[in-house]
This record gives sequence, C-alpha cells and structure tokens, in this order.
Amino acid sequence: QVQLVESGGGLVQTGGSLRLSCAASGLPFSTTTMAWFRQAPMKERESVAAAIWFGARTYADSVKGRFTISRDNAKNTLSLQMNSLKPEDTGVYYCSAKSRGRDKYDYWGQGTQVTVSS
Repeated sequence: QVQLVESGGGLVQTGGSLRLSCAASGLPFSTTTMAWFRQAPMKERESVAAAIWFGARTYADSVKGRFTISRDNAKNTLSLQMNSLKPEDTGVYYCSAKSRGRDKYDYWGQGTQVTVSS
C-alpha cells in the first residue's frame, strides 16, 4: 500500500520560508518520479516542482529561484524548501508520485496547508 505523508506546512509572513517534507512508503522510491502540487482556494491544482527519478528537476515559472525540490532516496523522503514566500503561494500542498511508465501522477498525499500572510 502506497502512502505519502506530508508535513511542514504552516502560517508565515511574506518573505518568510517554510520547508515541506513528504515521507513515502510502499513504492520503489528511487525509481519513482516525485512532485509537489498545490491548490489555492477556488483555483485548479497546479504543479509546483518535480524531482524526476533519474535526477532532473523541474519548476513552475512562478517558483523558480525561490523553491528548491530535493529527494533523499536512502530515506524515501521528498522535500520542498520554499523561500521568499508570497501571498500567492498560499494553498494546500500535495506530495505526489508517478510510477515508471505512467503518464499521470497516480499517488497523492493528504496535503498540508501553507498560508502566507501579507
């Protein structure tokens, strides 16, 4: 059974930092592409950053230079360091996994709330 458990969300002021973590189990983590998505109120869920299993990293334009995604294959954990936070970064952040050979992300965590106050 695949489990993705996020932690690290909270309330922070504009310009502050937060670090999100995702503990994964039940999947071959080192060969699984992992990603962070977010969903703001009244908006569709969007991709924030991805850590491809072979090493590449991708970021949404809106977070480039401020967010850093990382993975620890020995500990089966995914992280997202978020700096210079803005009110528009507010939302529920989800950890997600995409099995090899799949086109879509097929496993999701329960989400963690990030609120950036102005």
